[in-house]
Amino acid sequence: MRVFARTVSAIAALCLATLLAMAVATGSIAFEAMPLPMVVRNGATGDKHLVETMIAGVAAFDFDGDGWTDIFVANGASFPELKKTGAGYSNRLFHNNHDRTFTDATERAGLAGEGYSMGVAAGDFDNDGHVDLFVTGVRGNHLYRNRGDGTFEDVTATAGVGGDGEWSAAAGWFDYDNDGRLDLLVMRYVQWNLESDTVCGPPGHRQYCNPRHYKPLSNILYHNLGNGRFEDVSRRSGIATLSGKGMGAAFGDYDGDGRTDIFVANDTMPNFLLHNESEGKFRDVAVDAGVAYNENGSAISSMGADFRDYDNDGRDDIFLTALPDETFPLFRNLGGGHFADATYASGIAKLSVPWGGWSTGMFDLDNDGRKDLFVAGGHVMDNAEASSARASRQPNLVFRSGPNGKFTAVELDGKALHRGAAFADFDHDGKVDVVVTRLNEAPLVLWNRTSGTGHWLDLQLVGHASNRDGIGARITIQTSAGRQWNRVTTSVGYGGSSDRVVHFGLGNDAVVERIDIAWPSGVKQSLSRVPADQLMRIAESAH
Repeated sequence: MRVFARTVSAIAALCLATLLAMAVATGSIAFEAMPLPMVVRNGATGDKHLVETMIAGVAAFDFDGDGWTDIFVANGASFPELKKTGAGYSNRLFHNNHDRTFTDATERAGLAGEGYSMGVAAGDFDNDGHVDLFVTGVRGNHLYRNRGDGTFEDVTATAGVGGDGEWSAAAGWFDYDNDGRLDLLVMRYVQWNLESDTVCGPPGHRQYCNPRHYKPLSNILYHNLGNGRFEDVSRRSGIATLSGKGMGAAFGDYDGDGRTDIFVANDTMPNFLLHNESEGKFRDVAVDAGVAYNENGSAISSMGADFRDYDNDGRDDIFLTALPDETFPLFRNLGGGHFADATYASGIAKLSVPWGGWSTGMFDLDNDGRKDLFVAGGHVMDNAEASSARASRQPNLVFRSGPNGKFTAVELDGKALHRGAAFADFDHDGKVDVVVTRLNEAPLVLWNRTSGTGHWLDLQLVGHASNRDGIGARITIQTSAGRQWNRVTTSVGYGGSSDRVVHFGLGNDAVVERIDIAWPSGVKQSLSRVPADQLMRIAESAH
């Protein structure tokens, strides 16, 4: 993929992309691409600074509480501006107009931001019913508190979550101690500075350096104290003892003990699987569990990750993306603390070899009751053709699940340097849509236009003893076709934050016989005979 030294203006890019927008039908999976009126700019000048290839995160969340999911996109900075405090291209917030269009609400909301932004995490950290926003960056992070009137307040300093000036790539909200308040994990990448950046690539073809040229960093865990402030518990929890090159963070409960565990996708280093030991402690069990390396025993360029049950057996599995020729590992949870590498058996190894993948997500895109795998495609190099047989500009991919546990690949139209992705039903039609970012181009909303889809059920949980977003709650549904499992999370893929609504595809079933919810507080709740094809809001019961 080419990165142009002269960035196309947002207006020109919008006009061009509008002309090219079309329904993308591939088999029975179809998306219609619509550009957002901005350009994600990485500030590239040809010097191949590593940060240029790493943006941009995107969040799907309802910032104004009108019941429709909005979009926030992180943006970069030019490199002279990177040296200045407060400089950078503007992050953008887009309000959902309820008619499949979006309006820029950035300035009114106060979310233009500053510096070179990276990833996004949306969550109601103060349990006031309004979704807040955390944005990571190359030189510092920002926490924006949602005032509830359509505007945000930068509370980074008082909350104590600004970081130490090192490069943070992504973040995620979760409640690790089940105290009803969302805690924050910040993924840090490598030690990097503009002034002493390394020069790499063959003569005459400068390229981005392999991350192995840079030293790793440890991640940060912030405990929510409940008074608008956070405590850095990285060292006490054991998080700080582990150095990696963290990109994707995903949360699940792989051993079913009721405590949230963490999977960390590390670039060119072994992945982490952080078992929640209770009492605020975490222990890396990735090697013993079988998820630190790929099937060949190699540490690969792990990037985006999702951590949920893809095969409907009641156990949380792990899927992650990587670079061309590395394949995209799929780890199937066998129970007993162990995973099997199902990359080859599922067919994903062969299907993913040519491609580079960034953000990802496990979602049932055709509502047949089986989760499909979406991958935001693109090479890490914008001039990969100079040193390899792989293309820089690549398509987004869907690995569609089949009834035999195998996947088939769907290549979506439109090649680019895709990066971030977030998932939501933006138009309330019962099908999961996607918003993806592209380097030096407009982000795209991919409207799910798959025809002949099955029934569906969307669940939005509201916690009381648990955190208000219900993050970490485990949901089991029973239909005539069998059972499905899913959990509430917004931390999906790489640098992205998806809608907290939990989506179930139901196939031919027009009624869900039973819904069982295990809340983080320990409360168990059940519902019976729930009609399909609706968004249902469920409040946590008192006991």
